[in-house]
Amino acid sequence: MSDETPAQAAKWDDLTVRITSAVIMTFVGAVGVILGGHWFQMMVVFVTAVMVWELWMMIRPESATSGMLLAALVASVMSGQLLDETWIGLALFLVVPSVGAFYLRKEKVTFFFFALGIQVAGWGLVSFRSDYGFTWILWLMTVVIATDVFGYFAGRTLGGPKFWPSISPKKTWSGTSAGWIAAGVVGFIFTLFTNAGWSIVWISMVLSFASQMGDIAESALKRRMRVKDSSALIPGHGGLFDRFDALLGAALFMLLVAYVFNVPGVAF
Repeated sequence: MSDETPAQAAKWDDLTVRITSAVIMTFVGAVGVILGGHWFQMMVVFVTAVMVWELWMMIRPESATSGMLLAALVASVMSGQLLDETWIGLALFLVVPSVGAFYLRKEKVTFFFFALGIQVAGWGLVSFRSDYGFTWILWLMTVVIATDVFGYFAGRTLGGPKFWPSISPKKTWSGTSAGWIAAGVVGFIFTLFTNAGWSIVWISMVLSFASQMGDIAESALKRRMRVKDSSALIPGHGGLFDRFDALLGAALFMLLVAYVFNVPGVAF
């Protein structure tokens, strides 16, 4: 007979569903990353389009048809942009945020910047896979996953002071710190079979923080829109935006790092 109280048991009541969904998503994502090329591009374009649809539905849920049309526009724009990485191609990123903001009666600025960030992050992931290869994108995703998983279990187990209670009531300092430590361990592991050097350890930890800020940003959005999840597409996780918000933050951070510091390719 379990000695857990109902309150303790409730902390883990969604664990089976979350793990099952996570395993399926990880498998599908891993296949896309390994195959690379057009397969990875198509996966990223699909996920990006769905996340923009979820963003629209959080702001204007009564207009589902407009949201689907906007998602189709995202797919079209992203597909074209990936074929044209000139300044003209990059300017296509402004099409969807501008069109969506124009038709919204409220939260125009919110939609514009979130939609822009989602698209740029998606493009960044495709660029990382294309320019730096499989292991580079594997490192980025492993850091994000380790941050999330270890942060989840440490936060649920240890509890303690909240990290940012006004925006994300469930996120604790124990879970947040555990995410940084886990990311540092991932970085250390990658030093064992790459030429990345020891700097990848602290970069992994900063990347972990960036991923957590992506999660915080989406939490703030949901709180502003007064919704629990971005959608109900994924059992135990909500929507794709709920699941990939941290990856978006990490991708945007790495785009900034690559632009500012001209990060070289890593030999594996």
